[in-house]
Amino acid sequence: MTERTSHAVQPDLQADCGSCFGLCCVALPFSRSSDFPVNKSAGTPCGNLQEDFRCGIHERLRDKGYNGCTVFDCFGAGQKVSQVTFKGVSWREEPDTARAMYEVFPVVRQLQELLKYTAQALDLPAARPVHRDLRAAYERIDALTRDTAETLLAVDVDALRGEVNPLLLQASELTRAALPGRKKNHRGANLMGSRLRGAKLRGASMRGALLVAADLSAADLRDADLIGADMRDTDLRGADLRGALFLTQPQLNAARGDARTKVPHPLERPAHWAA
Repeated sequence: MTERTSHAVQPDLQADCGSCFGLCCVALPFSRSSDFPVNKSAGTPCGNLQEDFRCGIHERLRDKGYNGCTVFDCFGAGQKVSQVTFKGVSWREEPDTARAMYEVFPVVRQLQELLKYTAQALDLPAARPVHRDLRAAYERIDALTRDTAETLLAVDVDALRGEVNPLLLQASELTRAALPGRKKNHRGANLMGSRLRGAKLRGASMRGALLVAADLSAADLRDADLIGADMRDTDLRGADLRGALFLTQPQLNAARGDARTKVPHPLERPAHWAA
């Protein structure tokens, strides 16, 4: 199998914490759980956030119980809100803008995720019949992410997602149809805790599937559509994910894998995975 070269790898869609005002560490809430050791309300800076907006325990997040932080990815929303929407002026410099900044951040994060999916679909040669519509969608969403805070807060993200999802689905179907053999359909399936070790799932639809704690070790997931699949604690040890469609870094970060797990370019094998 030949690995696809991604054109979705661009700075605009990658988190750049050095250009962000620590928005994920301030704007978002979290509760004491297996993912976080303490409670934090939205708009309250995390106790580990430093004056330079960097995390004071970044290299020890899991050791300190902040597993949730190692899973999160803003897809570039942080630097875009910080440097574009609010022109490089932080919530510390202009406290009056803080509330709007915190409210805009999760909106732009969702838009950036849509941009990421759309860019990935544009990388698929078999999806050429919908490339024109995908490009139009990408340009429209990208323009929105660069608009004013007032405009962004008025965006109906669910409606926009409803417009883009059919295009992503078409791109997926066109791509998977070009593969040999019958493809399994587990779209939206509840596979929580399922034993699927070694399963033949190449080109399968796993869209929105609940895969929490499922055993997919040594499974063939090449070219499977994994958009929106919940992969928390999914066992991916030895699994083959090359070419997986719409797989994101947060999904991998939330799962369990090892050195044998084949990860699609340009995603990275999480540092906390087993050797």
